[in-house]
Amino acid sequence: MTPRSAVAPLFPSAGLGLKPQHYADALACAAAGHEAGLWFEVHPENYMVDGGPRLTWLAAIGAETPLSLHGVGLSLAGPERPDAAHLARFRALIDRFAPVRVSEHLAWSRAGGVYMPDLLPVARTDETLALMCAHVTEAQDALGRPLLIENPSAYLALDHEWDEVGFLTELAHRTGCGLLVDVNNVFVGAANLGQDAADWIDRVPGDLVGEIHLAGHRPDPVLGETLLIDSHDAPVDDAVWALFARLIDRIGPRPTLIERDGAVPAFEALLAERRRAAALLSHPDRALAA
Repeated sequence: MTPRSAVAPLFPSAGLGLKPQHYADALACAAAGHEAGLWFEVHPENYMVDGGPRLTWLAAIGAETPLSLHGVGLSLAGPERPDAAHLARFRALIDRFAPVRVSEHLAWSRAGGVYMPDLLPVARTDETLALMCAHVTEAQDALGRPLLIENPSAYLALDHEWDEVGFLTELAHRTGCGLLVDVNNVFVGAANLGQDAADWIDRVPGDLVGEIHLAGHRPDPVLGETLLIDSHDAPVDDAVWALFARLIDRIGPRPTLIERDGAVPAFEALLAERRRAAALLSHPDRALAA
């Protein structure tokens, strides 16, 4: 049976995406205990192995601080049911590391047994909603945990029947999943499609939000600012910080992650962004003035 709540208990502090080049720094930082509320998030697909150094490091870090698993390979919005072998490996990691949260994407990446190395968009139709509800329910039952579903970045105007907030809200109500709000994705999609990012932030139901992501973006190298790319290779933009402040001012603190997947800087540089997020979470009444 699908678990009833994906958003409790909340752990409203700031974390970092864990990168292999930072394992030693992350372990030392967590063990020292100087960063109150620090937690780390990883993609489970990078740890679906039987042994080796990655699992050893993750176990060591997980013994010192909470972990979150953020999946990228279940293809929940795709035409095919979630892969049973993938779910089994995912469940093994959940059972081993007992993460505080488990999340995935409103996207697809698999068809005909072929995996695409991307999170691909889908038209938000009634048919897609029914299909995704079935896939989320199957995944939650197999994993023994509720999922948080992340809003995608958007680059193309598709023929949608649902607006994004309405689609995600209905998905949560039908399946018991929660939402992972990626504020950078909201900003990038709104800029690319001529929409209002603040309106999205103001309408997402706060009681469904179990985690927030913050990341950087860049203009397309050819088209410039007319097409923003969710690159995860730059610091969080000031406009994204402002949207984040607006969101937590309305709904209150939520666990918040700083993501960096390209041009990864020194660990201390990511800690600085993490501290900025933590400061806003600690004082949501000051968020809009920050």
